[in-house]
Amino acid sequence: MSTHSRPGTWYLFDYGMVISAAPLPADWDALREATGMDLQPASSSYWATRLEYDGGSLGPAEYWASVLGRRVRGDELARLEELDARQWSRLNPRTLEVLEFLAEEGAQLALLSNMPAEMSYRYESDASWPAFFAARYFSGRLRMVKPDPQIYRHVLNGLGAAAEDVVFIDDNSANIEAARALGMRVVLHTRDTDLRQELAQPADPA
Repeated sequence: MSTHSRPGTWYLFDYGMVISAAPLPADWDALREATGMDLQPASSSYWATRLEYDGGSLGPAEYWASVLGRRVRGDELARLEELDARQWSRLNPRTLEVLEFLAEEGAQLALLSNMPAEMSYRYESDASWPAFFAARYFSGRLRMVKPDPQIYRHVLNGLGAAAEDVVFIDDNSANIEAARALGMRVVLHTRDTDLRQELAQPADPA
């Protein structure tokens, strides 16, 4: 990365698979032990209504009932929520290095994550990474989700920023394309992305 961040630029980060790393096999094993189900495959019930959960149209009890096919409440619900938050709490050290670098330079940092409201409150209470961000936007609280253009417009309004003054970093190509269509500069984050190098280049809005 260059020795200076771009003046006037907002760096808008996704959370899952950008700031966070992938859950470990042991994390999925813990959910299997708790539920009796293998929830990791993309075809599993864990993912079937996840976007609705992220967007706030399902609360925790409703979401886990949809996953397990039965009512979930009390201690069992609390345990599932704990295990779910834990598995997505593992952080990507390479991204943290970039965040530390940008923060030291006084760069403007913001977060836009598809995340259930309860999980976002848990992380803001317990985790260290939220402190990097001057503004944080969570889909579960806003009741809208990426890649709906509405959520990006909400963020731009909140930041008081023009789209071309935002560099958006996300691991989901649909989310990236939606941001690009609005005029944001974008970086598609993959397992092999050198984020320091990517942010040193003129980001491509086209």
